[in-house]
Amino acid sequence: MDGPPTVEELTPPERTLMGPGPSDVHPRVLKAMSTPLVGHLDPSFIDIMNEVQELLRYTFRTDNQWTIPVSGTGSAAMEAAVGNVVEPGDTMLVPSNGYFGDRMADMARRAGGEVVTVDAPWGRPLDPAAVADAFDEHSPDVFGFVHAETSTGVLQPSVSELTDIAHENDALVIADTVTSIGGVELRVDEWGVDVAYAGPQKCLSCPPGASPLTLNDDAMDKVLSREEDPRSWYLDISLLEGYWGEERAYHHTAPITNVYALREALRLVAEEGIESRWDRHRRVASALKAGVEGMGLEMNAPEEFWLPSLNTVRVPGGVDDGAVIQYLLDEYDLEIASGLGALSGDIWRIGCMGHSARRKNVSYLLAALGDALTEQGAAVDVDAGLAAMSERF
Repeated sequence: MDGPPTVEELTPPERTLMGPGPSDVHPRVLKAMSTPLVGHLDPSFIDIMNEVQELLRYTFRTDNQWTIPVSGTGSAAMEAAVGNVVEPGDTMLVPSNGYFGDRMADMARRAGGEVVTVDAPWGRPLDPAAVADAFDEHSPDVFGFVHAETSTGVLQPSVSELTDIAHENDALVIADTVTSIGGVELRVDEWGVDVAYAGPQKCLSCPPGASPLTLNDDAMDKVLSREEDPRSWYLDISLLEGYWGEERAYHHTAPITNVYALREALRLVAEEGIESRWDRHRRVASALKAGVEGMGLEMNAPEEFWLPSLNTVRVPGGVDDGAVIQYLLDEYDLEIASGLGALSGDIWRIGCMGHSARRKNVSYLLAALGDALTEQGAAVDVDAGLAAMSERF
């Protein structure tokens, strides 16, 4: 066997992150991650766990006792939600209007559930009337929806109407709030959401690794009364309850540094104030949207369903979306992303989230995007875009 490999010091590029996540991490969060480790059952860490749970309840706008960070990325929180609430033989109703509704369906099938869909075109929200019709046809036990669809840039309105339909039919509601928590209005209790999961790396501007999840008493009753154990031991909420509940008993070693990071990110949310934070995201993203349109580009999502934290921009005819993305990385150390699924090649996904939702970043992005498009011969007016952005600010 050869000698040890030579690996240079870690020096990743310094990017400006304006894609669909992760977003720029606040310096205070990075600093929190550099603090010393303690044990995951250390009394001081128990205090930190309590603080994180309290801050998560504030950010979710819920009083749910069972509110925790799941050890893993947002998809782990998603699988914990779906895999515990959906039992073998259950029917789950999921949306077909975006990439992450499809992922929810895949997880429900793996949990042993039967999946049925409520349909809407990609780029449109769910219609409450269509949801009601789907309940009449399929009588699902669980209804899942995506509050902020990262693949299309659409924000689901009328959440309370959807949850009312589900509860009138004795179904539980699971909401994907990955791209909405901490960025756009989200009221778990007031809107009647039974289970919500999220990711920390978007509007919370925290590295992935400890992902928010909240369940109300009705959902927990279903989880704790299951006849068959969930298929994942690691994400079994009835076992995690022993660690994150009052007992604080060992289940697995928590990602301590990620919990530190989430605590500081949520502390920043509380300092800013959740409603002020929602307002900031809308204000900054409105300026981004005005600049993009002023430049001569077209948004994908209609105004009434526009998602401030994730802006989808139509790729002009004759432009290579991937070449623009690569140019921005190479020339500006700036990240945006291409479309997914049915919108692959048709849109760019531009995040305006958390610490990235700043005037400085918006100005930089518009100038850089204008340069990249000009390089490809697209007819854009960068000066008009920057003027429209400044006027909106």
